[in-house]
Order: sequence, then C-alpha cells, then structure tokens
Amino acid sequence: GHGSPSQTPSVLESENSLDLQDILGNFSYDDSNETFLDYDAAPCHNEYCPLFQSVAPTFLAITCAAAALSTGALLVALAKWPHAWGWPQSRALVAQLAVGMGLFTALLPSVAVGIRRGWRMGTGLCSLTHLLWHWSLFAQGLLVGSSSCSTAWSRWDPRSRRLAVALWALALLLATPVALASGTVASPKPSCLRQSVDILSPAYLLHLVLCLCLFLLLPVVLLVATVAVPRLRAGWRPGIGASWLFFGLWVPYGVGLTVDFLLRARLLQPSCSTFEHFDYVLGLSEGLGVLHCCLWPVALIAT
Repeated sequence: GHGSPSQTPSVLESENSLDLQDILGNFSYDDSNETFLDYDAAPCHNEYCPLFQSVAPTFLAITCAAAALSTGALLVALAKWPHAWGWPQSRALVAQLAVGMGLFTALLPSVAVGIRRGWRMGTGLCSLTHLLWHWSLFAQGLLVGSSSCSTAWSRWDPRSRRLAVALWALALLLATPVALASGTVASPKPSCLRQSVDILSPAYLLHLVLCLCLFLLLPVVLLVATVAVPRLRAGWRPGIGASWLFFGLWVPYGVGLTVDFLLRARLLQPSCSTFEHFDYVLGLSEGLGVLHCCLWPVALIAT
C-alpha cells in the first residue's frame, strides 16, 4: 500500500518494488512506476521491476546456453580423458557436480519464460521448481565442502557411494523449506515467488537460515579450518581452489539475503536511497551466483 508522507520509506509497504525478494521468480505487483513514499519531502521511486522484467529473461537465456555448452564440454572431458581426473578433481566428484549444474541449468528456461510471460503452471510446479533449484545448489555446496576437507572422492568405492547418497539426500531435505515458503500471486499477472509467506514465518526463516549456512557459514568454517589445521593446509590443491569458485560467486548473495531480512524485519531502518537501490544490489548478487553454472565447468576443466 501507499504510505503517508510522514513515514520513512518502507520496502514492506511498496507494491512496486520486489519487496526485496530474490531476483529469480519475482515480479512487480504494479508496473505503473508510481511515486510512493516521501522522505524529507523528496519522493522515493523504485524502478527495479520494469528493468528486471526486461533484462532477466535474456540474461537467463544466455546463461542457460553458455551453461549447457560448458557442462557438455565438462562431460566430454570426463568421458574422453578418464585418467586425467585425480583428487581433488576426481571423476566421482566432478560427475556429481555436473549433475547438479545440469539440474540447475535445466530450470532456467522455465524461469525465464515465467518472468517474461507470467507464471502459468500453478503453485505446485512453482514450489517444485524452487525445490529442485535449491536441491541442486545445496548438493553442489555440500560436495565442494566435502571435497575440501576429505579425500573420500579420490576413488569411487562403497564408502564414497554411501557418502554421495547421504549428501544428495541431505541436500533435498535442506531444500524442502523453500517448497513450503514459495507460491504464486495473481496480480498483475501470475508470478512464481520464492517467498509467498510472511517474512517471519517458520518456513521462510528456516529456508533463510539454511541458505546463510550454505552461502556464508560453510565457506567461512572451511576457510578457518584450512588455515588452522596443518593437515588440511598441507593437502591444499589448485583444484580445490577452482571448486571454491562456487562459494565465491554465491557469498555476495548470502550477504544480500542477510541485509534483506534485516530491512524487512525492521531491524534496520531503510533510507530513501536504500529503498530505491537495494533491489538492484540483491538482484545483481543473485545474478552473479547464477553464473556459476557456466563459469564453474570452465574452471574445473582448466584445472
């Protein structure tokens, strides 16, 4: 709704902003680009939504094409040069990373079409899309984390197979809250939202905590452990550094999610400038993370 001139600009009260939600699967509730809240007599505008709706589908389409080519090249390299892959870039690990990136990439076309034309596949498929999207992300993060502190992937044996099943099952479990928090809205046209529940709902809070654990806490813990534990520090290989590209691309989004929550929970008071620009920051940070599906295979091949 529209606030009174005496109110400070609030993202929660803006219908034209993305309500500081994630870049993917979000739409403006109102495309009129109206002026909303006055802040010290200066009207605050948020014009992110029209730009997002015009740029995001093209960005996702190009990223999908590049990711398909780079992941295909990675699979060819795995097949043609089986003996070229050793720890930490073992075939068992890289093949699973390729599966995760392939699943992530396969969802990009439907997201792009949904942004351009409106989501017409219903709430169930909206939740399923977000579930699979985050399943792939959690699986990739757990695979990279396990390869950074263990040699379990150096060979494909019963131990590594059990670990693979456990990690993929855990990733699916961790992705489940987003299916409960996501949904669709009908105005002005159907849209699939990653957060269709209240910011303080248990489903969204759990999803947020799990994302922050993956995108922020896990890389910090692994980095500290590598520096502090001589065995891990001595076992560092260039291939591990390439795998960490995943964390490097997604950490900014983790920071953005943290600030997003603080703003929408009113723990931080947004200024007019914050109201106008934070959507761009959050959108760019998630766009950077999405690029992992085309940049990461190239880094794996190069090392």
